Amino acid sequence: MSHGLHDLDDTLATMQVAANGGRIQRAWKGLNQLVVIASSVALVVASCVLTYSVVTRYYLHYSTDWQDEFSVFLIVGAVFMSAASVQARRGHVAIEAVSVLLPKRVNRVRLLLVDIASFAFCAYFTWKSWLLLDEAITENYHSSSTWGPPLWIPYSLMTAGMALLTVQLMIQIVAGAVTPRGEKAA
Repeated sequence: MSHGLHDLDDTLATMQVAANGGRIQRAWKGLNQLVVIASSVALVVASCVLTYSVVTRYYLHYSTDWQDEFSVFLIVGAVFMSAASVQARRGHVAIEAVSVLLPKRVNRVRLLLVDIASFAFCAYFTWKSWLLLDEAITENYHSSSTWGPPLWIPYSLMTAGMALLTVQLMIQIVAGAVTPRGEKAA
């Protein structure tokens, strides 16, 4: 007779895990969306700064020593920070000809193996980025330009972006490994 109560407890526990997973998924999706918006703004600002730089140099004959480096920081930050969001949509460069030729089951395994290899590379890159960021902070590294901004700024954007990408790949690996047959992995 107690068997029904255990089933109910198991069902409630499963529902709780699913609800928490849904909240985490929504939070992660919201974070990715926020990062994409910030990255888009950074690209617009970089284009405005570069346009200002060209106009200032050409028409006013003023030296522009900070604009190029500032724009590079913005562009590098936008690229690294938005990488996880692009990966979430599988928007990175892929060889579609191979996936079309393979059966769905083999293609699913291929995607999982590609995600695992990508995760390994990105995890290593994230670790090295953290070391580089730590070194830039402790040694107080600055750019060698006349403007001379601290290098922890671009290194922190690179580190955060790679960490987000590594977490996104881990999410995709787990989703790909636990997806039941017949369902499409996210």
